[in-house]
Amino acid sequence: MTGYVFTAQGQSVQLPAPVEWRFQYTSGVPCDSFRLRCIWEGKNAARPAEWASFQALEGGEVVFTGVVDECETVRGAEGSYFEVSGRGMAARLLDNEALSQDYEVATLADILRDHVTPYGVQVGEQAAMGPVSRFSVAAGSSEWAVLYEFARYCNGVCPRFDQLGRLILTPWDSGREIALDAGVPVTRMVCRDRRYGVLSQVVVRDRHQNWTETVDNTGFQALGGLRRQVVTMPGKGQYQAMRYSGRFQLEQSAAEQLRLEVEVPKLFFAKPGDLVRLTQPGWGRNGTYRVAEAQVSQDAQGARTLLDLAPPDITL
Repeated sequence: MTGYVFTAQGQSVQLPAPVEWRFQYTSGVPCDSFRLRCIWEGKNAARPAEWASFQALEGGEVVFTGVVDECETVRGAEGSYFEVSGRGMAARLLDNEALSQDYEVATLADILRDHVTPYGVQVGEQAAMGPVSRFSVAAGSSEWAVLYEFARYCNGVCPRFDQLGRLILTPWDSGREIALDAGVPVTRMVCRDRRYGVLSQVVVRDRHQNWTETVDNTGFQALGGLRRQVVTMPGKGQYQAMRYSGRFQLEQSAAEQLRLEVEVPKLFFAKPGDLVRLTQPGWGRNGTYRVAEAQVSQDAQGARTLLDLAPPDITL
């Protein structure tokens, strides 16, 4: 793996070959992240304080693009080395607060123009998204929150970034599955059933229209789950009301109910959004899952991809 850092003026420096590295890929939230450790010989002319962005290549292909958050140079008993770490390009939107404003009608072009492209974020694939009436940007919202509300709550598309650092605004691809069968070496598997935080019932109250709706999570109730939440809908546009709907709240709370962790001794085995068909002998939780997160790393113990798998229809 080859890493490059760039200054704000565009000057690039190739980093020494890392002795260990880790890339964390997510489905948009939380932000992607990276960390590298390299031997420091004191001969690098570049100043770590000037490093603003980062890109990594593996086999000639870009595998990570992001911003540098921290660089630490160490001299101790184990020698001299430095560690550079940071986040994916979503950090550009997370770190900047949006100006509060109201759109009579907001289009995707409006959102990208006002809240995305001013921060040097490139836009890749994008699906058709309908305009949203009475779209409001609340004071204190990050630019990422504005984009997420428009894309996810209004149009049902989860915004995320690809390995080139481009914003992707398309639904997850469900046409391709990655086989995780007996022919794939697996070093560790964990199945986690979690009850805490899962809602069994949501009561939604709309004081403006004087109605109440109750939505039940019958599957969780059948398991003895008992946790109710009462939500009062705001007097705002329909897109914002969606995030307070009972069904949406139940889906969000159930996101962590069932998770599988699978470790494969291969680099870049799968990425977030991929569908994985798990057919491991002697494993009672085989089936089709969607990758929610993927951690790819290499160190003295070897190379690996750690997958966080969730049910395929989960709300990411």
